[in-house]
Amino acid sequence: MILPIILSGGSGTRLWPLSRGNYPKQFLALNGKRTMLQQTIDRLSGLDHSPCMLICNEDHRFIAAEQIRQLGIEHSGIFLEPVGRNTAPAIALAAFNAAQSALVNNMSGIVSGTDTQPQEGNDPVLLVLPADHVIEDVEAFQQAVNTAHRFAFESKIVVFGVVADGPETGYGYVRRGAPVSCQQSMSGENSAEGVAFSVKEFVEKPDLATAQAYLKENDGTAMDGADTADKWYWNSGIFMFKASCYLAALKQFRPNIYSACKKAMSNCQVDNDFVRVDVEAFRACPDESIDYAVMEPLCSSYNTAEDADQVVVVPLDAAWNDIGGFSALWQVSVKDVNENAFTGDVMSIDSKNSLVISEDKLVTAIGVEDLVIINTKDALLVANRNKAQEVKAIVNALKQEQRPEATIHREVYRPWGKYDSIDNGDRFQVKRITVAPGAKLSVQMHHHRAEHWIVVSGTAKITNGDKEILLTENQSTYIPLGTIHALENPGVIPLELIEVQSGLYLGEDDIVRFDDWYGRD
Repeated sequence: MILPIILSGGSGTRLWPLSRGNYPKQFLALNGKRTMLQQTIDRLSGLDHSPCMLICNEDHRFIAAEQIRQLGIEHSGIFLEPVGRNTAPAIALAAFNAAQSALVNNMSGIVSGTDTQPQEGNDPVLLVLPADHVIEDVEAFQQAVNTAHRFAFESKIVVFGVVADGPETGYGYVRRGAPVSCQQSMSGENSAEGVAFSVKEFVEKPDLATAQAYLKENDGTAMDGADTADKWYWNSGIFMFKASCYLAALKQFRPNIYSACKKAMSNCQVDNDFVRVDVEAFRACPDESIDYAVMEPLCSSYNTAEDADQVVVVPLDAAWNDIGGFSALWQVSVKDVNENAFTGDVMSIDSKNSLVISEDKLVTAIGVEDLVIINTKDALLVANRNKAQEVKAIVNALKQEQRPEATIHREVYRPWGKYDSIDNGDRFQVKRITVAPGAKLSVQMHHHRAEHWIVVSGTAKITNGDKEILLTENQSTYIPLGTIHALENPGVIPLELIEVQSGLYLGEDDIVRFDDWYGRD
């Protein structure tokens, strides 16, 4: 049985202002009603797999938990990274845990990361999936997974390769060798063996000239006499291997990452849905991707006939796209007869080949071509579609100026619901607050601000000092500065209210929490 490991720690800066640090692209619904994380989980349906395990940043834990809850499925734990350390350490956390229990289910089997050698019965096959990819042909994806499972079960490390159709410098490249056969079929799976190849080279993010040379080899037009039977694939970022195989390779090539993750798992704690690793141990872990830490050195180390097939590539022809920027998002979007992709309230005259997304207002375009126009509640991006990858430079500039737009949307999600900062000025701020049914904000007080609450819809149960009151539509209350207070939605529909803050300082860090359902400090 397969244990899916979903990596959900990316920041998605190339899709700013849609994607930001506090709400990155994997949690957005970019090409449908489901978010990218939810689509990643959905496409597992039909495979023989255990409940998925999620790795995400601690700041995103409630977003991830809520999106999984909306799917109504079980999971094998949400592992929290206190800091981002890239994919090699994230996968190591999952592998250490999974190696101790074949079927981690509903948080059972969370382990200490001890260095015991797993036996065949508790050495699960991990399917490592980024949470922010689009795969349109789910059937082809599942066929490739079933093929890869057979090879991974035989202790091979499998990478899924997408046929390269352009000289992309943002992807790793995999050069296939001879076809590889597996010794046996997995029970319960289609008997068709599928295709896999040995890996002759694994190159992470080559320069443009090198990528162009790879494409020439694929076209059979190489000028240097290279074997044109070889094929270059893009590294999809999807892998499959036994937990023990990955840990052995990591220990061989990056013992510092191996040791740091082992130590981080030795003192982990379970907090409801969440698994928290040792903070200091994980902070000390190097920041490195699986591609640089394991795959490149692993592929270059196999030189003998005996171990040449240790790493294999399984072709993935499933309309894959990693949505690495707005040009990629335009490619996978539904377009009109003029090749425009519009989302939201958009009107256009004589425009072509453009991507326009509007969240909250009418956007009009006249005579534009090859443009990206992204309108959010607090930011507007206008870019040439062929230059849209450079939006990351804008994000870096915003960070240098400490602009909140770099990481925070105007609408901010919390475990109890969300708030939208609809207006602000000197010594005042207005928010629209939505509290989910049955949810409650922390018991808190503020040193520098007072608050007025006006209920728009629903019922509010409010603690205001030593009083407890119920308010309904059009009723209000005043929370004086320094007063201990709390807000709860006891009803079955969302509670919406307007909060008017007034005072000398209105920052979110002016909160003293006395009690919180969600374990926040």
